[in-house]
Amino acid sequence: MIFGKIDFLNLLPFHVFMKKYARSLRVHQSLNYHKGVPSALNRDFAMRRIDAAFISSITARHCHHFNVGIVAQSDVLSVLSLPSLHDKKDTDSATSNLLAAVLDIQGEVLIGDKALRYFYGGGAHIDLGKVWNERTRLPFVFALLCTHHHTCKLQRLSQKFVEKKIKIPYYILIENSRRSGLTPVQITHYLQFISYTIGEKEKRGYTRFVKEVKERGLVPSMREIRYR
Repeated sequence: MIFGKIDFLNLLPFHVFMKKYARSLRVHQSLNYHKGVPSALNRDFAMRRIDAAFISSITARHCHHFNVGIVAQSDVLSVLSLPSLHDKKDTDSATSNLLAAVLDIQGEVLIGDKALRYFYGGGAHIDLGKVWNERTRLPFVFALLCTHHHTCKLQRLSQKFVEKKIKIPYYILIENSRRSGLTPVQITHYLQFISYTIGEKEKRGYTRFVKEVKERGLVPSMREIRYR
């Protein structure tokens, strides 16, 4: 199975889980990783270059997915709109650019670890997850774990992941601190804002977002996902 790997900090607990627990589920030895940013993995998944990945939620509406994803209950810290005279999309993103449009928030969209560096640096910003929650009283689902096949294997894996309380070893925090430019304390603080289980409230938030995107005529076609 070729698994698309996003090296953003929001999936650090999942990567730790895969490294530690997937071996016991007899999955790890069959995995090959393909790294990329969310927008690139969306295209690779659509073209079937990868078998499974956390796919941006606006793209995942057409995919086989499980009740596991990347969720912000309110503040997310890593999806921001920065003050700017002109709207500017983040090329790494798919869903977050659309979220800014749905919320009618103008500015420069910034996501991922670079957004976290900006946030902890104290720069002026609007947290898109927080605004969504203030307007809807619902969580925001940024991505869903999707697959083309290997459904039984991946379902067992995903269920185990959400059942486990994942503790990040300190040496891994140090490694990711060096890579991301954030301190271990900042990484640990940030991960408190991210959850992974898609329950009924998360499903309502996801459904509402997709509905609003469609009503505004913003939803990307499969051709755009593949070739843009």
